[in-house]
Amino acid sequence: MTEPTEKLNPPDEMQEEPLDDGSMSLTEHLTELRARIIKSLLSIVAGSCVSYFFLDEITKFLTAPVGKLYFMQPGEAFFAYLKIDIVAGFLIALPVIFFHVWQFLLPALTKSERSVLGILVPASVILFFAGLAFAFFLILPIALKFFMGFNTPELESLFSFQKYLDFVLTFMLPFGFVFELPLVVIVLAQLGMLTSDFLGKYRHIIFFASFVIGALITPPDVISQISLAVPIILLYEVGYRIVKHVLQK
Repeated sequence: MTEPTEKLNPPDEMQEEPLDDGSMSLTEHLTELRARIIKSLLSIVAGSCVSYFFLDEITKFLTAPVGKLYFMQPGEAFFAYLKIDIVAGFLIALPVIFFHVWQFLLPALTKSERSVLGILVPASVILFFAGLAFAFFLILPIALKFFMGFNTPELESLFSFQKYLDFVLTFMLPFGFVFELPLVVIVLAQLGMLTSDFLGKYRHIIFFASFVIGALITPPDVISQISLAVPIILLYEVGYRIVKHVLQK
């Protein structure tokens, strides 16, 4: 009598197990989130320690578009330098921060799919810095030229160090996050949460929302709002086209 053929199973190391099978409890998810936030904050502290040694160079770079600045209160310069140091530390720590963000948001990746983080993390960093560069080198000079155009013999601009820094950071950082939009759209489409039909159907809502977002998160002037709204629309279109024609979702 022939013995039944035994079903062969691949070795354990060849079986792909998801990083998270969905069985984690809410407490475990919150614990993981806390751990990743702590690690991200520690990376910012480490980055700030590094940026401290280049604080003068960073400050000169940020203030170059406007020239000489003034501080009006005793502690203004100190806190402005502190803010620059923290933001610079954040930028240095971006690879670590994006790694933990994607690791937490994509828990169902299999072992072989973990390599996607090797693409997502550098792509996120590159897009973020591309947004900052776009804002600083192209849009900020236009905005400053516009505002400084109100100078008259009776009314001369006198920029405060703290106020100028707040304006620049509030102006630039949203561009960094907005430039992540195509990557977010592509990832959501790959996970089956978005389709090209959905993106096309609600395109007009995104166009309207982009101007609302521009009004909410940029300095209260029309130039800043339009400067942010237009890239949101263009980047949304880029993500939509890639999902439709490249991913064919």
